[in-house]
Amino acid sequence: MFSGDFLTGTALLAAGRLALERGEFIPYYQAQYNHSTGMITGAEALVRWLHPEKGLISPAAFLPEFEENGFISEIDLAVFEQVCAFVRKCLDGKLAVVPISVNISRKDIFVPDFIAKLEALREKYGLSTRYLRLELTESAAQGSVEQVIAFIDELHTLGYVVEMDDFGSGFSSLNVLKDVNFDIIKLDLRFLSGNLSGGRGGTIVSSVIRMCQWLGLPVIAEGVEDVRQADFMRSIGCDYIQGFLYARPEPEEEFIRRLSGGVIGTVVPQLSLIETLDAGAFWSPESQETLIFSNYVGGACIFEYTNGRVEILRVNEKYLAEMGMNMSEKEVIAMDLFSVLDEKNLPVYRNMLERAIETGEEQECETWRSIMSQCCGEERICVRSTVRLIGKSPVSTLFYAMIRNITAEKNRFSDMLDTERRFKAASEQVNIYFWEYTVATHEMRPCFRCMRDLGLPALVTNYPDTAIEMGIFPPEVADMYRDWHRQIEQGAESLEAVIPLTVGRVPFRVRYTTEFDELGKPVKAYGSAALVINEE
Repeated sequence: MFSGDFLTGTALLAAGRLALERGEFIPYYQAQYNHSTGMITGAEALVRWLHPEKGLISPAAFLPEFEENGFISEIDLAVFEQVCAFVRKCLDGKLAVVPISVNISRKDIFVPDFIAKLEALREKYGLSTRYLRLELTESAAQGSVEQVIAFIDELHTLGYVVEMDDFGSGFSSLNVLKDVNFDIIKLDLRFLSGNLSGGRGGTIVSSVIRMCQWLGLPVIAEGVEDVRQADFMRSIGCDYIQGFLYARPEPEEEFIRRLSGGVIGTVVPQLSLIETLDAGAFWSPESQETLIFSNYVGGACIFEYTNGRVEILRVNEKYLAEMGMNMSEKEVIAMDLFSVLDEKNLPVYRNMLERAIETGEEQECETWRSIMSQCCGEERICVRSTVRLIGKSPVSTLFYAMIRNITAEKNRFSDMLDTERRFKAASEQVNIYFWEYTVATHEMRPCFRCMRDLGLPALVTNYPDTAIEMGIFPPEVADMYRDWHRQIEQGAESLEAVIPLTVGRVPFRVRYTTEFDELGKPVKAYGSAALVINEE
């Protein structure tokens, strides 16, 4: 991207007007992700000047001056229209669509008919505001607060989501947040240098996230460039990420491939927290390791394994909460871990430790423990333990462990298995079939009776055509059943009809219920077929 000396003053303005006529200002799209799921949740449209001679020109070479002379408003409208055209193309082509954020400058707020022009463009392409978001920088929202509030209120009336961009980069963030009714905050991490999880920077960011949570404002972290930053943001409650870690700004063609080429759902490899830990640093109250140990992980402890015996050295408060017996740190540290494991569970835990020592890799196991506390008496709990070797000497080994009390899950699972056995026995007495259909992949997962009676595999691909080819849905209902699935893709909430099934044309009442994601897009449909008895 060209970032050297460029035109200034009237020459730059003249070149800019010519470039606008020629369509040289184009949006590049930077995807936004949910770091917990790896799913694309949106994108920001960033203007680029594609010069016929100099190629891509850095925004820093022209945006500040265009902001100053007011020409930026014309560029903003041009970018907004191109984004509208892009979204319309995606909708018409049945491509995946995510909300696109378009930047609004301070000058736009003072253009009397600017919102009317935005609306004319949106209506030109027949779009809902659910696909379009508008971003104002923190600095744009400062000064003339009444006019900014009125501007945003009008956008809200029309259904737009309005984001505050670059929060934290200015000096009046809290005043703006107090006075202006933004819907989403974009937190600028660039003003925080160094390691976020230590020192003042991490504390400030964590406080901002909590404040926004109290206000009910989602936060998108901007400028996230590595996994450590992303994991830190997630650990303090911010899942939404924008930055080079996941995606750089890219032209329309590449962004379409990102949306439609299987990239949605790709998970960036997560940083293994334990790999960053220094065993010695656990004993410093100022260290990053102590900060992580005390605040960001779940139930955790440090213990020494010597001559087949475990001695707990340190626990955090969440460890005590996971144990659930109102035990103090002193009680837990004094407890002989192996003494609470019976003859069946003790070898399981020891084998896990030996594997960790042998491989140097993280290991996991589940064990039942009989815990005794002074206030609660004795209780049997199931604990999932994950251990990692962090120190070794000729006579002992130091481990870091994370635990989770899964007793309730185990009991629920046991109850579920019992219920499933009863349900299976009962369903043998009735003719009802169930299945799950994934809309995006056209995959169907049948119930055990479907597999047993109809010969279906555990996963049916290219559904419903595969079932039609097998004769489960006779030829006379094949087109109707295919149309059902098209309706589901288009957002039908439920469907129901009596349909003859199999070569015997046995009548079944077939029902579908559709599940939607947070954007209203159909994700799965749940089907059932019940034998019709004495149907008129």
